[in-house]
Amino acid sequence: MANESASKLAVLIDADNAQPSLIEALLAEIAKYGTAHVKRAYGDWTDNHLKSWKDELLRQSVQPMQQFGYTRGKNATDSALIIDAMDLLYSGRFDGFCIVSSDSDFTRLAGRIRESGLIVYGFGERKTPEPFVAACDKFIYVENLSGKPDEPAPQKPRSAAQLKQDSGLVNLLRNAVDAASDDDGWATLGAVGSIINKQRPDFDARSYGYGKLSDLVAATTLFEIERRSSGEGRPKTIHVRNHKKAGRA
Repeated sequence: MANESASKLAVLIDADNAQPSLIEALLAEIAKYGTAHVKRAYGDWTDNHLKSWKDELLRQSVQPMQQFGYTRGKNATDSALIIDAMDLLYSGRFDGFCIVSSDSDFTRLAGRIRESGLIVYGFGERKTPEPFVAACDKFIYVENLSGKPDEPAPQKPRSAAQLKQDSGLVNLLRNAVDAASDDDGWATLGAVGSIINKQRPDFDARSYGYGKLSDLVAATTLFEIERRSSGEGRPKTIHVRNHKKAGRA
């Protein structure tokens, strides 16, 4: 997508599988990827267990979509969300969808939207089944979102020693740098992040206690980092290189 900030997004919330206390931080996170032109929350609003949603819906201008639970054990809410998502998809007015749920029932929906060339952002708890996570272009765990958008993530930053012991993380970072690097081993951090997200939709520096990928990469002490000027008045570009490429241990 050419310009993420200009992307038109449809935000569809499974209220049965989301917490109203995080809606402000959730929408702030979504604003990083585009503008929410549609914000809908699905549930049986006659049920007392959704009562705590009322104030947040009004405050954040989220439209409640009523769906009665006609049959016990059948999730009518999921069906209503999926039907609306397909209607919005066929309207051709959106660049992407944000599906807020920890329910694997939306796995096929995410795949179908992506088949149409639109981007899918998933938001859910760490208990979210892996198939739904993998079906999204990017998946954000709500545990990485604080109660308010201007507060840091609650995870404590891991030390360099702890990060180096995580072989999965080290291999992921090193392989991504190698894949994006030039003949001298240097890669732009943006290209590295793009490769990582394609391999691991749920990758998030905040899961390790760092607000940005650049902070996480620096904390590992496994990479050289350079900030290069890309022209007068333009922000500097971050380049990274594996230490081993520089002939170091």
